[in-house]
Amino acid sequence: MNSQLERSQLIQYWWSKALDSLSSAERELKADELSFTMNRIYYAAFYAVSAALFERGKSFKKHSGVRSAFHREFIKTGLLSVKWSKFYDRLFEDRQEGDYIALTTFERPYVENQLAICREFHKQIRKFIQSIKTS
Repeated sequence: MNSQLERSQLIQYWWSKALDSLSSAERELKADELSFTMNRIYYAAFYAVSAALFERGKSFKKHSGVRSAFHREFIKTGLLSVKWSKFYDRLFEDRQEGDYIALTTFERPYVENQLAICREFHKQIRKFIQSIKTS
C-alpha cells in the first residue's frame, strides 16, 4: 500500500469493521449470547486498534503483534491511559477463554459493562485516526 488513498481506504475499512463488530456485539447481547458478545466486543477493540496502528503506517498479521504495538505506540508513550491497556488485555483474555476454553461463561452485568467501556474505547481510539471522516 504505497498511495495515501489506498492507506486511507484501508484505515476506513478497519474502522468500519470495528463499528460493525460493536453493532454485532449489541445484537448478540440482545439475543443473550454472552460468549459471542464478548467475542464481538474484543473484535470491536481489535479492529479499532488495527485502524489506529495502520494510521501510523503499522500493520500486523497476528493478534499478539497488534496487542504489543498498541502498548508500545499508545500506552508506553502516554497517549492513552494505562486503564485502556488493562481493558484491551482483559478483552483479549476473555475472548481467548470464551472461544477456546470449554464451559466458559460470562455474567450479563460484566458483559454489559465491557460493551459500555468498549464504546468509550472507540471514542479514545478514534482521536488517533485522522483519515476517517467524522460521522
